Amino acid sequence: MQTLRVNSLRKRNSAARPLRFAASLLFPAALFLTALFFLAGCKNTTAPAADVWAVVNGKEIKRDEVDKYYRTRISPEGQEPSQEEALSLKLNVIDELINNEILLERAKKLNLEASDGEVEDKFTEFKSPYTEEEFQRQLKERGVTVEDLKNTVRRELSIQKLINREVVSKVAITDQDIAEFYNANRPQFNVAEPQYRIAQIVVTPRKEPQIRNRKNDDATNEAEAQRKVKMLVDRLNSGADFSQLAMDYSEDMNSAATGGDLGYVPESSLNQSDPALKKLVIGLKAGQVSPPIVLKDSIRILKLVTREAPGLRGLTDPQVQQSIRDTLRNRKEQLLRASYLAVARDDARVTNYLARQVLESNGKLPAAAKTTLPGKPFTPQN
Repeated sequence: MQTLRVNSLRKRNSAARPLRFAASLLFPAALFLTALFFLAGCKNTTAPAADVWAVVNGKEIKRDEVDKYYRTRISPEGQEPSQEEALSLKLNVIDELINNEILLERAKKLNLEASDGEVEDKFTEFKSPYTEEEFQRQLKERGVTVEDLKNTVRRELSIQKLINREVVSKVAITDQDIAEFYNANRPQFNVAEPQYRIAQIVVTPRKEPQIRNRKNDDATNEAEAQRKVKMLVDRLNSGADFSQLAMDYSEDMNSAATGGDLGYVPESSLNQSDPALKKLVIGLKAGQVSPPIVLKDSIRILKLVTREAPGLRGLTDPQVQQSIRDTLRNRKEQLLRASYLAVARDDARVTNYLARQVLESNGKLPAAAKTTLPGKPFTPQN
């Protein structure tokens, strides 16, 4: 009896096995069909054109635009960069263009885009050091149009408006912040010898291999240098801000970005400089701007920001407080700016096709690396 039951169970299990096996075939088949359908849908997605190197929220960044900015970063007199160096720089350019597009889109949504009047004013200021003939020649040599420059001006002004509203306006420095910084850095306020805080605008009568001022402005001969110095003196006499002029026009790559500020120069360092330069600095009063001084390699306009006597500068000194406030403000502004950009980028839809191609080809993209270099940079910076 027991044997019959076992045999009966075996028969039932044998009968059920083909059904279970058939069911096991149906499930993978369904998955396979779904996968085919999904892949077919992916293949139908429109691929970008060959000259599209990135897309930001649906806005295309094309090769021509990248190449245009790439040419402004390369010195035409310098050695031609290797393929790897060229691609790295182009990837950096694309990254900047992506960030600019993201920030510009935010500026537009907040109605912060620069007006036509603001663009024209800034463009006129940028163009003012040149005669019309020189200006047109510069445009032609660098492959840049008036429209290109105005678009750049509009973008930079709009982004600056956005940053001022979303970042700069939110930076707050308290008296407690200043006191804590002073107590933590007291030794740096102890002046061992007389010091002179100096700012400068430098003009050279030769072509510079690298220019870091905001207008990429460079006098290339004696006549251009004299004309440029006269323009600067006229603007200073009309009340123009010294640091802004230094950022726009100074040809000293180390100090132009900081408004020509050289910081505090000890008297012992002045003793080692050109005697005429030392005499000029010592004769200035705090806040006074010097006439142009001709040195061996340059023409300089100096400003004595302040003069410091030896000894410990106290926390109650207004200049000490302002110096600390400026330092803390710059630190916080840079931190908030980086954080704001990171959040804005997280919210954006970005695809960098050139970066993908570089990875897929192990960095070998000769066609993408070749760019004609017609001349030196000529785009406004803010």
